[in-house]
Amino acid sequence: MSEQEAPNVGARVLEMRTQRGLSLRALAELCELSPNTISLIERGATSPSVSTLQRLASALGVHINAFFIDPSEKAQLILTRAGERTRSGSASVMLESLGYGLEGQACDPFVVTLKPGANSGRQLMAHQGSEMILMLAGQLDIEVSGVRYLLHPGDCLLFRGEQPHRWRNPNSKPAEFLMMMQATAERDESVEQHLHP
Repeated sequence: MSEQEAPNVGARVLEMRTQRGLSLRALAELCELSPNTISLIERGATSPSVSTLQRLASALGVHINAFFIDPSEKAQLILTRAGERTRSGSASVMLESLGYGLEGQACDPFVVTLKPGANSGRQLMAHQGSEMILMLAGQLDIEVSGVRYLLHPGDCLLFRGEQPHRWRNPNSKPAEFLMMMQATAERDESVEQHLHP
């Protein structure tokens, strides 16, 4: 059994960047961020948004959860206590991992909390694998392939991630949902790209 500890995301970004022989500037160009932003993240001076983490993961060729786990661990069971979830986010979006690192894991579960008015940005996203959203509280307005769906607590939406999609919280109250993403062999950028505040 593995109980997950809070990760040092910045240290893991630095480790992955140096392992690949990338300078700050080279990584910045790959993920379209400023070298200063990456430096602040690596030093722990700022907490990256979920969108920024996705850009870094894509540029480094890893899954987003690589920032949250010890790569040497191959667990058979993972217990993630309610108050000990690894978190990443911004002022308007919070992403909490419900567990990652299980040997042969086929899906990545997260609890996502959106502040009122939070949205995924102007650009539509698409990624490999399946995505499932189960509403826990509040409402979510999600557009998939040009069709909009308003989800309420208990509603579940399952769709192929290749379909262009985006979301927003249309309410004056926070929205919370369970999101399950299919883990793909390509370790694509499927999690964070649609969590841009």
